[in-house]
Amino acid sequence: MNNFIKIHPADNVAVALSPVAAGTVFEGVTAREDIPQGHKMALCTIPAGENVVKYGFAIGHATEEIAPGAWVHVHNTKTNLSEEGDYTYDCKAEAVEPVAPATFQGFVRADGRAAVRNEIWVIPTVGCVNGIAQKLCRDNAHLVSGSLEGLYAFPHPFGCSQMGDDHAQTRKLLAALARHPNAGGVLVLSLGCENLTHEQFVEELGEYDENRVKFLTCQDVEDEFEAGSRLLKELADYAKTFERQPVPVSELVIGMKCGGSDGLSGITANPAVGAFSDFLIAQGGSTVLTEVPEMFGAEGILMNRCVNREVFDKAVKMITDFKHYFTSHGQVVYENPSPGNKKGGITTLEDKSCGCVQKGGSAPIVDVIGYGDAVVTKGLNMLSGPGNDLVSATALTAAGAHIVLFTTGRGTPFGAPAPTLKIATNNSLAQRKKGWVDFNAGPVAEGETIPEAGKRLFDKVVAVASGEQTENEKHGYREISIFKDGVVL
Repeated sequence: MNNFIKIHPADNVAVALSPVAAGTVFEGVTAREDIPQGHKMALCTIPAGENVVKYGFAIGHATEEIAPGAWVHVHNTKTNLSEEGDYTYDCKAEAVEPVAPATFQGFVRADGRAAVRNEIWVIPTVGCVNGIAQKLCRDNAHLVSGSLEGLYAFPHPFGCSQMGDDHAQTRKLLAALARHPNAGGVLVLSLGCENLTHEQFVEELGEYDENRVKFLTCQDVEDEFEAGSRLLKELADYAKTFERQPVPVSELVIGMKCGGSDGLSGITANPAVGAFSDFLIAQGGSTVLTEVPEMFGAEGILMNRCVNREVFDKAVKMITDFKHYFTSHGQVVYENPSPGNKKGGITTLEDKSCGCVQKGGSAPIVDVIGYGDAVVTKGLNMLSGPGNDLVSATALTAAGAHIVLFTTGRGTPFGAPAPTLKIATNNSLAQRKKGWVDFNAGPVAEGETIPEAGKRLFDKVVAVASGEQTENEKHGYREISIFKDGVVL
């Protein structure tokens, strides 16, 4: 096993695949000091002001002369990013060669949509009824039997005292969750005096199956628990009419994100997800990439893969709008990465972003969708949303993702409403946190090829889609978080 990897021939740094002791030699360069796993070593003299190059791209510049063999990190490297961007469309989209789709054991809804779970979701329209939603789930847990696999509430603090875009985003996001096919039944739970009225929600939801979606306004009934239990019984009876059956993987929508990233994220787990994405798309399926602020500095890699000028223009707007969101609040666009990212070896936002976009594989980008919008075009989609783990994973679910692939080098336990499959970037995390991690991409650092890891991940996704529980599901970790920008009344 190599101690280091040089990712691209143009790189002037190498990444430590494991902790490296001073004196270790790689490509004729001797490490001057201990290099932690995931961190970078200079392969040549990098003069002050010159770019540090990784993935074949500049990830920042040296703030002082860096000697060959020296540790390259936040103490001697600074971002090149600014708030401005000038984008030119240079189409490099290459179609993925199609192959016949495999199948998984899933559910087919009355409207023809596929699902990987058959659950009942209780969705509060306002935070005031969170406790009622959770108690209804506890009191009616006995309904879960047969093909009905779970009963879950998704509390949140919003739905009232919001204005403008925040109010609209809450309404849009909750309605999108109510449409999600993994929910065989949905109880929309209201208080009765909130800003997000029953009428507004129904209008946002659009046409719906009255057998699948029920409504309860707590102020309108004497006993909300009796009324809620009756409605949940009706939903359970309906949901139990669905059974698992063979479904082509072309019907799958898979969300992709990362969190608690380290220096190996862009070398092992994220490229493995990218290979998976290409493999699924070749079979007619769809994937979704989000976390717009973690595209800053690497957005050009994605933009040039847009299938046409219209999609490119949508991508440019998504990036520039998110930069404006930062600057409108008086914030710089390059505040990322987090302390945990830096400890794991990520130095600048460009470093993080170049690793992050590896999840997108090589397939063309077929569409760019807004926050709360659903995937409508098969293939690789980009979704507008922040990097925050809970907010972006919720947005991926709302976009229709049946499963969320979540790569991590540091580890995290949380789960979205959709099964959230945790992918470790390194063997150490996979061994230490078996109750968090579902898939280990660490073998890539030991010689497993990216296509091999991608195929292994595909098999795991098919198993999860067919009913195998992820670790977050086993432990009951399911949460939502809604994007907020404005004032609270």
